[in-house]
Amino acid sequence: MSLYDREYASKENSYELEQGITQGALSTFIKDTYKLITASLIAAVAGAYTGMQFLTFYSPILFLIVELGLLFGMQFAVRKGKNSVALTLLFAFTFITGLTLGPILNMYIGMGAAHVVTQAFVTTAVAFGGLTLYAMNTKTDFSSWAKPLFYALIGVIIVSLLNVFLFKSPMGSLVISGITAILFSAYILFDTQNIIRGRYDSPIMAAVGMYLNILNLFISLLNILGFLNRD
Repeated sequence: MSLYDREYASKENSYELEQGITQGALSTFIKDTYKLITASLIAAVAGAYTGMQFLTFYSPILFLIVELGLLFGMQFAVRKGKNSVALTLLFAFTFITGLTLGPILNMYIGMGAAHVVTQAFVTTAVAFGGLTLYAMNTKTDFSSWAKPLFYALIGVIIVSLLNVFLFKSPMGSLVISGITAILFSAYILFDTQNIIRGRYDSPIMAAVGMYLNILNLFISLLNILGFLNRD
């Protein structure tokens, strides 16, 4: 959860101000971040393909523990300046998160709903592109969104768990997915602005944050479109 508690991004001691970086250095930081985002998405796609073809054992709790371990290890490596280790953990993390999507995608394909996966992918790509362009060109400052977004995320997680274990409501799941899609769309705006203003300490952590935004947006849209396409 510490990755999403991003109040530091709105403080005056941001990377850009504290380091006094030049425009050229900031441009390099932005390019490095988006290269890593692209590479992370490719690793996730490779993981999803592998999961669809070869994953025969799937334990959500086990995979969650592994993913959290990789994520915290990545943060630790970045703080210690071990960027090569952090990069390795980044691609291991994105590959495994993609791997866990394999059974879900197989489920849709098995139901004859492969078009739902395509729709979710295209919608996510269009939304990400549109939100990125808006964040880059708007004069609105999203830095004050840090805490509200974090509290909204905690609320969504709590309500989601209640629905999974207690209410078990399909309509509730649809509403939660809709709220989650809006939440991570807002996170894309927030993080894009932080990236282009150099407010992250590392392109690696900026990339993994944006990757998680895209992943969660895709999963939310997949749930929504899957629900709407049911007979």
